[in-house]
Amino acid sequence: MSTTPTPTAPLAPAMVREAPGGPTMRAIVLDGFGGPDALAYNDIPKPRPKHGEVVIRVKGFGINHAEMHMRRGEWAEAAEVSGIECVGIVDACPGGEFQVGAKVAALMGGLGRTINGSYAQFTRVGADNVALIESDLPWDQLAALPETYATAWTCLFRNLNLTAGQTIVIRGATSSFGQAAVKLAVEAGARVIATTRNRTRFDVLTSLGAERAELEVPDLGARIAEAKQIDAVLDLVGNSTILDSLDMLRRGGTACLAGWLGGLDPIGDFNPLLQMASGVNLSFFGSFVFGTPGFALSDVPLQDIANKVRDGRLDARPTHVFSFDQIREAHRVMEAGDAVGKIVVVVDD
Repeated sequence: MSTTPTPTAPLAPAMVREAPGGPTMRAIVLDGFGGPDALAYNDIPKPRPKHGEVVIRVKGFGINHAEMHMRRGEWAEAAEVSGIECVGIVDACPGGEFQVGAKVAALMGGLGRTINGSYAQFTRVGADNVALIESDLPWDQLAALPETYATAWTCLFRNLNLTAGQTIVIRGATSSFGQAAVKLAVEAGARVIATTRNRTRFDVLTSLGAERAELEVPDLGARIAEAKQIDAVLDLVGNSTILDSLDMLRRGGTACLAGWLGGLDPIGDFNPLLQMASGVNLSFFGSFVFGTPGFALSDVPLQDIANKVRDGRLDARPTHVFSFDQIREAHRVMEAGDAVGKIVVVVDD
């Protein structure tokens, strides 16, 4: 999950411009805050290479709710150019961390918040937020991987230490993040129970390999047949359900909080001694930590994930693919909740 939005917003998007002169590029910029029409096209200076950073020719990027919050002005920070992830080709790398011409993925590291992001022909990001992803997959499929799969993989196999044969409940599983988690957990040999607030989407989840789907309710722990036998819970609903998630675990089980689909209201008068189940573990992961000490993006096996997609072991195809000129329509589909999967944008040369 990307960083939590806050109600405090700047008066206008932060201007992160290069010095005048030199080559320019086409970018999608925030023309103030508001609806999809606040996204406008403009020519701005191409980012100049700096030591320790990588300039990437953007070939595709995923659309995320984080960028919707930026567009609306619901974040404490928002750069002029949104976009927290991308795939593309290394255009410049003064420090030599990556070869020019290499295919890479980039994620977070201030993209779209404190530095201009990936809604552009080129972007620049710290080398620790870049990972090789050499693959012959089309750009639209590669663009569906960085944020969604890097975050899902880390939650499952670092925070939850999920192994074959274990039982995991994934709450909020019809989101693009949730679907990626279902696919990765199934591929790893885990038994997956997936939840959704919409009964009509049960078939979507079982088609991904979930053993069964359950209706998402706040007291699922009191209703689920496997209560007190669950090894792990990946909770994407958030604060409104995390205590219930802890309550369904076996002793020694772990719940990972990684989303806020149910809203951002905090747990009222939270008292761990009285409200948390005994003998279980609570974990948290937010993708904003990628690139910080201990969380290099290169630690995530994006190359292996891409290979599994190539070999047919994972289906990471996006549900919607838009062109660079269709950014407003892409945001409308996301905002309406019509995607039921990952939305990506492909950037033509």
